[in-house]
Amino acid sequence: MPIRRTALLLPLLALAACVHQPPVADEAARWADAGQLVLVTTAGWDATHGELRRYQRDGDGWRQVGAAFPIVVGRSGTAWGIGLHAARDDGPVKREGDGRAPAGAFEIGTAFGYAGKAATGLPYRAMTANDWCIDVPASNYYNRIVDRSLVKAPLLDQSSEPMRRDLHENGDQRYREGFVIEHNAGGAVANGGSCIFAHLWNTPDTATAGCTAMAPDSMQALLAWLDRDRRPVFVQLPMAEYRALRQAWRLPSIATTEQAP
Repeated sequence: MPIRRTALLLPLLALAACVHQPPVADEAARWADAGQLVLVTTAGWDATHGELRRYQRDGDGWRQVGAAFPIVVGRSGTAWGIGLHAARDDGPVKREGDGRAPAGAFEIGTAFGYAGKAATGLPYRAMTANDWCIDVPASNYYNRIVDRSLVKAPLLDQSSEPMRRDLHENGDQRYREGFVIEHNAGGAVANGGSCIFAHLWNTPDTATAGCTAMAPDSMQALLAWLDRDRRPVFVQLPMAEYRALRQAWRLPSIATTEQAP
């Protein structure tokens, strides 16, 4: 074949190869059955403050429930986590001990607290002095809440996450009410980050070690609204990433859905 003709065909072959590439997976299909959405946005990757909004499914879209309320996230901001979305590296990536809260889309797990029961539609687990979340990557119970009076395994004594912080950390009330954000569920990725919760804040200006924290009245309203049967999803993003992904992830438009309480 003449060199000139070959040169002309190469761009066409490359174009044809692109046309026949398999389509990008529809990430939003992974949470298409969600009837409730918790949406957290921050100003950027390093921001430690943000806002939380609640939405419920309304036909093919979302309708906001109540008004936004303030939250705090990790002391170093946020980073891409491991959840329902595809892995991403176009920003910081969550690692154990980095002080960042996970960004992305996640299932909402069990609610927990110090009381014997709670007003919530989520499954609820009352924590005891023996309940710890294992944040030691080398443990085979990494990123799991275990009862240390029942589970005997190496490295459990190295965990720094007692679930009854009031008993182990001088009356700390931050875990009095909260729920699990299913980042790196089951500790699937070693050193990928563990023990990620929504819980009460210490103060409105105190960031967390990697969780999302809020005022007690905000948590109570959120827990009372959440319903396991509606398969709630938790989405947390810096604002630029929210804008870039809003249509692909079928997220609501904040500007057009803000409502009064």
